[in-house]
Amino acid sequence: MEPITHFLTGACLGRSGFNRKTALATLTMTLAAEASDLDMVGYFKGPTFGFAHHRGITHTFVGIPFVAAAVLLLVWIIERARRFGNQEKRESRLRRRGLPTEPRWGLLYLFALVAGLSHILLDFTNNYGVRPFEPFSYRWHAWDIVFIYEPLLYVALISGLALPALFALINEEVGARSRRPRGQIGAILALCGMVAVWGVRDFEHRKAVSALDSRVYRGADPIRVSAFPQPLNFLDWYGVAETQDFYAQVQVVNGEVDPRGDMQIRYKPEVTPAAIAAQKTYLGQVFMDWSRYPLLETEARDDSQRYVVQFIDLRFSPPGSTRSVLSPRVELDSNLKPIGAWWGARKDQTMR
Repeated sequence: MEPITHFLTGACLGRSGFNRKTALATLTMTLAAEASDLDMVGYFKGPTFGFAHHRGITHTFVGIPFVAAAVLLLVWIIERARRFGNQEKRESRLRRRGLPTEPRWGLLYLFALVAGLSHILLDFTNNYGVRPFEPFSYRWHAWDIVFIYEPLLYVALISGLALPALFALINEEVGARSRRPRGQIGAILALCGMVAVWGVRDFEHRKAVSALDSRVYRGADPIRVSAFPQPLNFLDWYGVAETQDFYAQVQVVNGEVDPRGDMQIRYKPEVTPAAIAAQKTYLGQVFMDWSRYPLLETEARDDSQRYVVQFIDLRFSPPGSTRSVLSPRVELDSNLKPIGAWWGARKDQTMR
């Protein structure tokens, strides 16, 4: 998932009751829920290196304890810096709200672990996938039920955080006061709303996959099928069915395959020497390890003095889509030696 959903999830976790156990719980869990994406710094070394290590060790059960420790160190630094401010006033405000005034660092580390695991779970729900068992297994796992961004989750999480504050303002206006910490019920309801979205999505996803698997595509039985989510509409899925000779890309609506009759067939291209050479490059190896429905298209240029091989994963190339940053290209010379690579419009200087 994108960072906003992770931050909001961490904040809701903190407000759901963890903040009643120790000071700084909400801050710690908000930061820890997104901290795994620090692996994005790998892109400074080049797009292929970044792609190879994104959702890597920081998104694993082995890595999360170290990520949580790093977050706790940052929170400790923030707390030390805040000590130079008006500490008494801050503690007085927390007491009025019925919240702890002192951090319990052991508990905060456990809470950071919980928030870090929420990051893995959220990323698992979409079709990009995670490798949670690395370094023991580098297999990708994906639930395929939630789009990379999900507006309904925004609504649930933001409402769970914002509405309690709004109700508190209304109570102040009418003179009502409460010494109880506010926001817990709203946060719990927001998290329950997230789980409800997953439940409905999972039910509809299973129905879409079953419908795809029971279909015959131009006289050919499918070898495997997948259904991928679209934002907002629970009933609308993008389906891919692989047969012996081609891929079928179809829309699935409420369990009905190809309701508009606009199925697109993409035949598996011939495996060319250029495609084989491109797969042996660093980019090719990284992409093929991640891709679930790979399709390699080879184009000869300058009277076969150059070849350009484009890597496509049909998960992210539905009919009508333009060239994606997730569809890189490798350029080879007439001797099939790699001379360049691009991710979208960005050239990879680390190509090898």
